[in-house]
Amino acid sequence: MAACVAGSCGPLLGLSWSFRTARVLFPASASVACGAHAGHARQQSTGPSEPGAFQPPPKPVIVDTRRPARSQKRFLSPEFIPPRGRTNPLKFQIERKDMLERRKVLHIPEFYVGHILRVTTADPYAKGKTSQFLGICIQRSGSGLGATFILRNTIEGQGVEICFELYNPRIHEIQVVKLEKRLDRSLLYLRDALPEYSTFDVNMKPVTLESDQEVPVNQLKVKMKPKPWSKRWERPNFNIKGIRFDLCLTEEQMKEAQKWNKPWLEFDMMRKYDTSKLEAQIWDEIQAAEKS
Repeated sequence: MAACVAGSCGPLLGLSWSFRTARVLFPASASVACGAHAGHARQQSTGPSEPGAFQPPPKPVIVDTRRPARSQKRFLSPEFIPPRGRTNPLKFQIERKDMLERRKVLHIPEFYVGHILRVTTADPYAKGKTSQFLGICIQRSGSGLGATFILRNTIEGQGVEICFELYNPRIHEIQVVKLEKRLDRSLLYLRDALPEYSTFDVNMKPVTLESDQEVPVNQLKVKMKPKPWSKRWERPNFNIKGIRFDLCLTEEQMKEAQKWNKPWLEFDMMRKYDTSKLEAQIWDEIQAAEKS
């Protein structure tokens, strides 16, 4: 029995020994063959995809629908638009060229009435020194090189206002500290309001706002000081929305103010100043100046 088992196992042992010897004698050939197969496989993978071959799905595009996209609108500073009834268009065209050259030196940011600004100017009474003033913009007026804006702040209980010329060469920097709009186009009534509404820290740090976010509108309504005021803000011609008239005027006074209302002016077509063609022409000039 043992002899039979030994006899049958002999050929198997010899066959296994022959495989081992072949593996020892030809190690390089096997590696070359494997490399050839691998290289052939790589060439097939880099070649054009065959019909029916596997193709990975496209990458998904994630869109945040929770935040509305900001409207892509161009901001044209109001001083670029000439006043109505202009008599010399060439004069305003030459002024716009000077304004664009000044903007290449000084960065004038986009700002509105209600923004808190910090303006750095050269001190005319001290050579080589500068002065800063921080306040809320209460008015923008003028056109062309004569454009101005007024900043107001209350310092040590005293209201201080400075009127800056927008294209004055003494201005070194205009920094927007806080971006927010108000309910009215002019905030001159802050002169007659309580001081707390025009008091800001001179060391206030800038408040950042994301680029895709709209400029917020502050719905604040101020409380006024007792009369007399500098102007009759309750009359409809001012169209003031940011004052709490119910706290400082009686019903009889509000009815008396409504006598000055002129509702027919709303339907006067001649009062409307269409500037669409002018804005398109000015935008062409701005783009030409940027390319040059």
